[in-house]
This record gives sequence, C-alpha cells and structure tokens, in this order.
Amino acid sequence: MKTVLSKLAHATPETAPEVPGRRAFFKYRDLLVNDATNGQMRAQVMSATRGMSEPTGWHYHTCDSQFIYCLVGWVDLEFEDGSTRRLKAGESMHIPGGLKHNEIATSDEFELLEVTTPAAMGTVPCDKPAHLS
Repeated sequence: MKTVLSKLAHATPETAPEVPGRRAFFKYRDLLVNDATNGQMRAQVMSATRGMSEPTGWHYHTCDSQFIYCLVGWVDLEFEDGSTRRLKAGESMHIPGGLKHNEIATSDEFELLEVTTPAAMGTVPCDKPAHLS
C-alpha cells in the first residue's frame, strides 16, 4: 500500500492568503500547496499593477526546479548563457535550480503562476556572468 505524503488542498481567491515575497513590487498569493505536500512543493501567484521600476539584479535560486506560467502580461528575463527571453501570457518556462538569471522588465499589468520544488526556495544574489560584461 502506498503511503500518502500529501493531502488535498483547494485554494480559492478567498482562501489563498497574501504572503510576503522576494520583491516589493509584486504581490504574492499562496495556493496552499506547501502545507499540503509537507514542503515538497510550493505554488503561488505573483502579480503587479505597475511595471518593474528596475531589474531584479542577477541571482539564482536554491531549489531543484522552478516552473513559471504567465497568466497576464509579460516578463523579460536574461540568462547566464547570454539569451534574453520574453515570457508572455499563455507561455511557460522551467528554470533549473542554480541557473543565474535577471528579470529585467514586466508589463504594467502582470500575473504569473510559480511552482517550486522543494517549497523552501532561496534567492542568492550574484554577479553578472563575466562573459556577458
């Protein structure tokens, strides 16, 4: 018999609390997955009603995986391989843990679903990769 390590979670706009997040210009809504999976996964919605005033700065995340799905608007990201990508509404991206990147701009109205494994994801500031300078 399989041991169940997680439980059912149902988040609604009324039950999904606003929580503190990494960036002051975003609002974060927790979708109750962290507790339901005993910290194996986190899901949240990030939103903004004004565009980013400045890039986030180069950083990477201490996690196994970060999956993002753009719900409204767009976000521009640059990566350590030198590529810049615009993620638009209806598009998704998987960012492996440890991959250096920089969020450089968003549309004024912006909403993104973010799922990470494990739930505890750290953000580590870092220098712009030397080969991009």
